[in-house]
Amino acid sequence: MATSPDVDEPTREYPSVPEERKPSGFARLLIFVGFVFALIVLACLGLRAINVLPTFDNPFEDKTVDRSQPVLLQSMRDLQRYVAADGTFQVIVDLEQSKENIPDFLVGRRTLFVGSGTVEAYVDFGALTGDGLKVDEEKQSIALTLPAPEQSTAALDMKKSYVVAEERGVLTSIGDAFGNDPNKQQKIYQLAQERITQAAKDSGLDQRAKENTQRMLESLFARLGYTTVTVTFANP
Repeated sequence: MATSPDVDEPTREYPSVPEERKPSGFARLLIFVGFVFALIVLACLGLRAINVLPTFDNPFEDKTVDRSQPVLLQSMRDLQRYVAADGTFQVIVDLEQSKENIPDFLVGRRTLFVGSGTVEAYVDFGALTGDGLKVDEEKQSIALTLPAPEQSTAALDMKKSYVVAEERGVLTSIGDAFGNDPNKQQKIYQLAQERITQAAKDSGLDQRAKENTQRMLESLFARLGYTTVTVTFANP
């Protein structure tokens, strides 16, 4: 009996369904690695949330290493001065440096520097002579003759001192590119100190130091029971 050619063929109404494809071994490996990586990331985030791990937001974050040496004590002394007043001053230093017979645009340098410094006015009680203190217990009076107030050298506050502008010649700029001379900056600082120190002498700071010293001594000896306190200062 002849077999019909249509017997082994699937019906056209119900076509054959292909078998489900399973992921290959490499694909399963990638899925496993991705799953493990996700677990590691979640674990790190959880540890960072409780401050167990450091942050890694910026892998190129600036790093500062302090390799400074221990502080060395060079000297120590006892001070017998009473700082009675101080003044803070500001000066603008306009320093121009050049060389003879050479144009400024080649080797010239002009620096505009704002310097802020403090000067102290003090009375040195260590310089008090033997007859500088006279006490009368019966009259409850005391007389002091003190040395004239002195002033310290201006101390620059580098947080408030800065260079506003600087102009340099062509050759000067080239020379600074190969090596900077710190003595040039030191000269500007020294000039600012000198200007501020001189300004303090003309500001009446000494007179305020005298008045403050006198009030301090009057209050001190009044608490000790003296009714009359006389304070005079020697001539500078």
